[in-house]
Amino acid sequence: MPKLCVHEQFEAQVRERPDAVAVEYEGRRLSYGELNERAQRLARYLQEAGVEVESRVGIHVERSLEQLIGILGVMKAGGTYVPLEVGLPAERIRYLVEDARSSGCC
Repeated sequence: MPKLCVHEQFEAQVRERPDAVAVEYEGRRLSYGELNERAQRLARYLQEAGVEVESRVGIHVERSLEQLIGILGVMKAGGTYVPLEVGLPAERIRYLVEDARSSGCC
């Protein structure tokens, strides 16, 4: 049996338990169905913006439900997410973005 990617494993869980709580953070909850719908909406937007297989997409947000939606959305779009830690100096962020563009992997 072929191994599934993380987002494919997540989608299998969505099919089995769409109304179950998938994630809770700071008192906010999202069901598998809600998380999937929001991530899928982002994935469509990213694909329309040109993200494709092996595209690198920076995620620069505080730890939150939105961060998880972003990561999952990038994966669903076929891209690779590049974590950009909030609070880093702008020069360091620029370096990380440039390095992600030029490296063969992230």
